[in-house]
Amino acid sequence: MSFNDGAELDPGQVQDRRGAGRGVKIGGGIGGGIIALILVLLGVNPQVLEGITGSGQPPAAGPGSTQSGGTRECRTGADADRRLDCRILGTVNSLNSFWPAYLADYQVKYPRPQAVIFSQATSTGCGTATSDVGPFYCPADRTAYFDPGFFQELVDRFGSSGGPLAQEYVVAHEFGHHVQNLLGDLGRAQEDPQGPQSGAVRVELQADCYAGLWARHASTAKDPDTGQPYLEPLTKQDLADALSAAQAVGDDRIQKAATGRVSPEAWTHGSSAQRQKWFSQGYTTGDITKCDTFAVARP
Repeated sequence: MSFNDGAELDPGQVQDRRGAGRGVKIGGGIGGGIIALILVLLGVNPQVLEGITGSGQPPAAGPGSTQSGGTRECRTGADADRRLDCRILGTVNSLNSFWPAYLADYQVKYPRPQAVIFSQATSTGCGTATSDVGPFYCPADRTAYFDPGFFQELVDRFGSSGGPLAQEYVVAHEFGHHVQNLLGDLGRAQEDPQGPQSGAVRVELQADCYAGLWARHASTAKDPDTGQPYLEPLTKQDLADALSAAQAVGDDRIQKAATGRVSPEAWTHGSSAQRQKWFSQGYTTGDITKCDTFAVARP
């Protein structure tokens, strides 16, 4: 999904911490400990951690990845099409334009979440996080965290396409967790943390559905200052890119790649098919009431 070249980006909606976390070792809270825990829940031996997530150092920047100067250089939609960090920022701008108006129809207020771009490690309201964790939302500080290096990992290690909507889907998914936090559903993951029908899986699939819902409406969500949509209409290739990303991060696909077997009883995020299904549900219906993963017997 490409940005309109003349769209005006707001760098103030993202805090760029790259460079600030170098040399920080994994500490308490989240970070290396949580990724090891997630691997255990997925049925993966933590000793294969490095083989799956790397050493915690971001991969070398490639074409279209981040540039020196940070997100304050991100000013237009053309920048978002050219640079990954600007694309993250532009997607945050679009999400913050879409969700307040959409949720207002349901009498729900949308306090804007914080968003942080970091590299290697950073402090969060949930503890110290490293690049190994991947993108995540911390409800304690209502902040979504993104290391741009993950998006190349998504392609190189997990087989996703490298298309723009594959990347934007990840950002939209984390903002979906913020919406769940506002609606009181995010905590249900902790009540039932494991298994194909678990609360954890249903929470993740609902966030996928919310990402699809945003994608459905993204080309009509306008910059409140200019009245111009941030994004151009979705293409078939855009949709294929998003579904590729959803498939790449399915529990079954990750387990199979890591151990050669699939253990549904250890799932925390849902299978590739489930993740694709619920993203498509949000996209095709454009209706948040159709994203109730807790209302179905088998999500």
